[in-house]
Amino acid sequence: MSVKREAIFITGAASGIGLATARLFAQRGWFVGLYDVNRGALDAVSSEFGSNCCCQVMDVADEASVASAVRHFAAYTDGRMDVLFNNAGIIRMGNNHRIALAEQRRVMDINVYGILNCIAGCFPLLRNTPGSRIVNMSSASSLAGVPQLAVYAASKAAVGSLTESLNIELEEHGIFVCDVRAPYVKTPLLDRDVRAASVDRLGVNLTPEAVAKTVWKAAHGRTVHNDTKGILPLRALLTLPAFVRKPIMKLLTT
Repeated sequence: MSVKREAIFITGAASGIGLATARLFAQRGWFVGLYDVNRGALDAVSSEFGSNCCCQVMDVADEASVASAVRHFAAYTDGRMDVLFNNAGIIRMGNNHRIALAEQRRVMDINVYGILNCIAGCFPLLRNTPGSRIVNMSSASSLAGVPQLAVYAASKAAVGSLTESLNIELEEHGIFVCDVRAPYVKTPLLDRDVRAASVDRLGVNLTPEAVAKTVWKAAHGRTVHNDTKGILPLRALLTLPAFVRKPIMKLLTT
């Protein structure tokens, strides 16, 4: 079966921002591809979309897994992909020297190389879909280093730089590249035994549904960096000169 309407490929789609985005786009008439490493969660949520979705287990860090998922999606959409939403991501919090190096590498594997795998795998479909775009899930922490989030912040800084570069490079192929930047969001990502002090200092006030609305805006606008509600004070702080920012950050993160 193939669909003729607009279609979005979502990574990390079984919970949090990915699931909220899938619901919003489906409600607005889009066909949604749900891809996630968590088979149980995928099975639990896919039934609510009925014939309006396709789903398959996929690990963004595994190039072969991504390629299989893209073929799966293309079979349902007749090769159409209007939006690739690179949402899958993980976080590890705490003082960096206490985080195992393997865990630090895993953050980069998912948050950076996972996006590269998906962009490479989805490029042929995006190039052949007029007006297509890539939306990368970024973070307020992409703007500056954040203590107790060192590797995560570095991964999101990479996402921001990649977004700007590819926004220029892929224009000739008709693909618009942008990202969504958000502060802490109420998702299972923050349900951790070790939490950065900034989580409690700043609070977690943003819902996945609110972020999904910004994803929708990003998928239809022409803004490269799309900021969610609540990011303005953080953006003002994180773009201060480093010597001014440092003492304030120390207060917020210790």
